[in-house]
Amino acid sequence: MTGDIDAVVRSNLARVQERIATACAAAGRPADEVTLVGVSKYVAAAETAALVAAGCATLGEARPQQLWAKAEAPELADLPIAWRLIGHLQRNKVERTVATVASIDSVDSLRLLASIDKAAAACGKTQAVLLEVNESGDAEKHGFAPTDLPAVLAELSGYPHVQVTGLMTMAARSGDEDTARRNFAALRELRDRVATPDLPLTELSMGMSGDFEEAILEGSTMVRVGSALWEGFL
Repeated sequence: MTGDIDAVVRSNLARVQERIATACAAAGRPADEVTLVGVSKYVAAAETAALVAAGCATLGEARPQQLWAKAEAPELADLPIAWRLIGHLQRNKVERTVATVASIDSVDSLRLLASIDKAAAACGKTQAVLLEVNESGDAEKHGFAPTDLPAVLAELSGYPHVQVTGLMTMAARSGDEDTARRNFAALRELRDRVATPDLPLTELSMGMSGDFEEAILEGSTMVRVGSALWEGFL
């Protein structure tokens, strides 16, 4: 069974990498400009370990408790994984998350940023984060309103143990490819307006299994892919 898992995961990863490369070529960009975040929330530790063995060691989890459990699983604990939290984070779960992850990609309030800064100081680290922006305006989504982002960035000097490396968004839940591209283009344009030499905001985390090609065409540097990696397991 292990051999079957490894073969299926390698095949799925190769297809996703080919789609990324094709989209990058269409955008006139080198494929290595886009980081693949393998979303492992759909599968157990054994399948996740197979993905790492196949060459994808940047992993995203949406729920803090699942991330902690995966990071501590015997199959994964000793692997060189860069864990990223890609889902909503409550402040009472910040301390353990900061101790575990390479990045928190879903910061959606200054109160959360303050909690992360405090936990990072206690760990003796600078915590990389992305600021989540609700470009679609969907009421059920978390994230800063685009119009609020300049004021948020003006407060960052108060959080010396946090490094904001970029922005994250999701396309509208109900929308077509053109809607997704508009949402992604809006985040890129917002980044271009607010970035400075001291805060370049180089990372744009945009695009998931159903729309990452559109995101790459609009400048995404990081795509969060789950279901396309786990065909045959779901």
